[in-house]
Formats: sequence, structure tokens, C-alpha cells
Amino acid sequence: MAMASFHPPIRTLMGPGPSDVHPRVLAALARPTIGHLDPAFVGLMDDIKALLRQAFRTENEVTFPISAPGSVGMEACFVNLVEPGDTVIVCRNGVFGGRMKENVERTGGIAVMVDDPWTRAVDPQRLEDALKANPQATLVAFVMAETSTGALSDAKTLVDLAHRHNCLAIVDAVTALGGVPLEVDAWGIDAIYSGTQKCLSCPPGLAPVSFNERALDKIRARSTPVQSWFLDLNLVLGYWSGAARRSYHHTAPINALYGLHEALLMLHEEGLEAAWARHALHHQALRAGLEAMGLPLLGADGERLPQLNMVGIPDGVDDAAARQVLLADFGLEIGAGLGDLAGKAWRIGLMGQSASRRHVVLCLTALGGALAAQGRTVDVGKALAAAQAVYRG
Repeated sequence: MAMASFHPPIRTLMGPGPSDVHPRVLAALARPTIGHLDPAFVGLMDDIKALLRQAFRTENEVTFPISAPGSVGMEACFVNLVEPGDTVIVCRNGVFGGRMKENVERTGGIAVMVDDPWTRAVDPQRLEDALKANPQATLVAFVMAETSTGALSDAKTLVDLAHRHNCLAIVDAVTALGGVPLEVDAWGIDAIYSGTQKCLSCPPGLAPVSFNERALDKIRARSTPVQSWFLDLNLVLGYWSGAARRSYHHTAPINALYGLHEALLMLHEEGLEAAWARHALHHQALRAGLEAMGLPLLGADGERLPQLNMVGIPDGVDDAAARQVLLADFGLEIGAGLGDLAGKAWRIGLMGQSASRRHVVLCLTALGGALAAQGRTVDVGKALAAAQAVYRG
């Protein structure tokens, strides 16, 4: 069988992740590889930690990227903080809350579920009721930005409730970091994890995490060993610590970290508040255009993620066929619905470099074409005019 180099097609990525990667980040990935204990690389590691602290809005010393995708960031939080027999209150309003439950149970913990409807934020009252009913609980876990449903939960309020009942809080910020306001220190978040392929617009494969002193105290006080050697913070921090002489733990993904550094540098140059405002602006423009086409956003006002838009599919429209037209005719990728929303919704991402006017215009135009291919008449001109009205202010 003849083999050849792989040359990927040019796509515009507006699904639930990955997002478009800026040429600066792609260029950084191609820089010469050096050793993972090279003094120059050690300096890069320190810079990455400092830039991540800015992005998370934290002074936590233990803030670094785990050498694996965001799902492993989730696992790192649970294997380090949950011991067999621990009761953990898990808020589930989509797919990833369910994965938290899996992590709790695989570490030997007891998961008490607080369920909310998909597309809705976590209900603080339901969480408080569960905390009162389970005074033995030591942890609360929730997804701030639920990628499967487009729901944004009130992280500050949920963390406050956890602390009021003497629990630590684990927060999933995979889709939140860089896209919406997130204040790790001001909100008192104890452990948090994210991913690089969403609003940071970096290729997937790294999981930024941060742990405060309360979380580290619980880890130090464990009576059982962390079940994962690779994710045991007591070991991995010997490599990511600020010590002049770092211990060998694993061979870090060197070029991937070049890319993360460049992406974080670009976020630093733009400014966090400016990035949050950019995501919000393009969300409003996209929403105006979609509604002008008769495509409503799912969820409730005040609970929608600007960077992940859940769009209801009109009755009779073939979901897969429409997305195939988008990909084949326009080079545009959007996401399908998951779980209960499969076949009923599209997930349209406005993340990182994919949050731009060009992306919004392309998406509205392409959706009009995909719907027309199924005999649906939509006024694309009206949709574009509605979006442009948002940009004009």
C-alpha cells in the first residue's frame, strides 16, 4: 500500500472544540525541539505557569498544564482529592457532570447527584438541599461551562455554598477559561481544570490545572496513596515546581508547550477583559442572525455560554445531512447535539480565534445554504443585516 505525508483539508472550526489555531501558535509548534530538562525549557515552564495564573486569575503556586487533554485534568482533580468512602456532591446538567460521577466512583468515592435539565444552569437551591441532606460530604463538583449543553452556571455562588457546608469545590472550566469571566482566587475555587483547545485556541493535548492551599492540605492529609502514579501531585510537582533543580517525572510534550505558551501570550496581549468582551459581542451578533433565520438558541437568558451556542434544529431538517453540506460546500465544522439533544440541536462554537466577525458571517451564510439544500427558505440577507446591526452598536 502506497503511503504519503498527511496534508489536512482547510477547515473553519466552529464546533465544540477544537477551535481555529492562530498562525502564531502553529509557528511556535514547529520550533526546534529541545530537552525537557534543558535550562531554556525550564525557563519556558516558569513563564507558562505565570501566564496561566493570569488567565485563571490566581496566585496559586500549584498552577500548571498536565501533559494530557482536559479529561485528564478532570481525573487529576478527582484522584488527588477523593479517597475511598468520601462523599462528593456532583452537579450534573449535561454529559460532563456525568463524567465527574464516573471519576468519583472509580476512586472509591460515593457520588450524590444533583440533576438539572440539560441546557439549564446548575440550580444553587438544589445544591444547597443536597448539602443539607449529606453533612458528611467533603467535596462539591460542577461544570461551570457545560460543553454538551451550552449552559453557564454561577460558579461563585456554587463555590460559596460548598464552603458554607465545609466542602471543597472542584470546577470544570474546560470551555470557560479565556471565554467568560473566571476568578479563581476571588471566588475561592479550590481545584480547577481546563483544556487548551477551546477558548485558548491551542491544539488539544494539555490540561491547565490549579490547586489552592486548602486543596493541597487535603491531598497531604490523605490516608491512602493516590491511585494514579502519573497524576499524583506529590510526584508531578517535583517536575513543575519552581525549584532550581527539577526532578524527572515524565518527558513533557515540548512542542505542545511551545504552542500553549504562544496562545497564553496572545491572551495576555489582548487582555482577559477584552477577550471576554469579544466572545460576548460575537455571540450577540450570531444570536441576532440565527433568530432572524428562525433558528432559536436553546437555554435560558443569563444561562447561555457566549462561546458555545446551542441552536435548535427545525422540525424535519436532517441534522447529519445539513452538517455534511456545511463541511463539503463551505469547509465549516459545527457540532452535533449529544445525549438527549442528539438530532435536536447544533453546537456552534465561538471560541478563541473562532470568535470573530468573519466566523459569524460565514456561519450564517453557510447555514442558509445547508437549509436551502433541504428545501427550507431562509432569508440570509436579513440574518446578516441583524448581525451587522449588533456590530454597529
